[in-house]
Amino acid sequence: MKTPFPRMHVSLYVSDLQKSVDFYTSFFGIEPNKVKGGYAKYILDQPSLIISFVENKERVQENFGHLGFQVETVEDLNLRLWDDKKKNLVAKEEIGTSCCYAKQDKFWVNDPDGVQWEVYYFHEDVEFNDPHYETKEASACCTPADKEKKQLSELTTEKSCC
Repeated sequence: MKTPFPRMHVSLYVSDLQKSVDFYTSFFGIEPNKVKGGYAKYILDQPSLIISFVENKERVQENFGHLGFQVETVEDLNLRLWDDKKKNLVAKEEIGTSCCYAKQDKFWVNDPDGVQWEVYYFHEDVEFNDPHYETKEASACCTPADKEKKQLSELTTEKSCC
């Protein structure tokens, strides 16, 4: 049976297109397929994704949640982590965490507008959810607590990686 949706499309508003292009070119490891005034688009083959960015500072939303990529092996995760560390993109690492009722190894990067990307390896489903994600400080499961987000945002800005 043919997949009804062979490729996913995501469009995000960004406050500074050039900073976003610099960040995503580094994070995705490819150049954008299209760049026009206030617009950029990447087409990824694996995962099959079309992602575009529209420069519009007023429409950038806080508390969006996050986006993520699941990798197939721990080795894939470690290779990606090592590569993204070299690029100063990694904001946080979590190994053996139980989040969203799943045991995972993961790391996080934040784009210039604070959109969080999770890169993770899924070990197994679990019946336990880390209590850290149940506190008032955590904005949602699978995202750092507000204090951590603020610290991570400051660290990301200080690193001037993007």
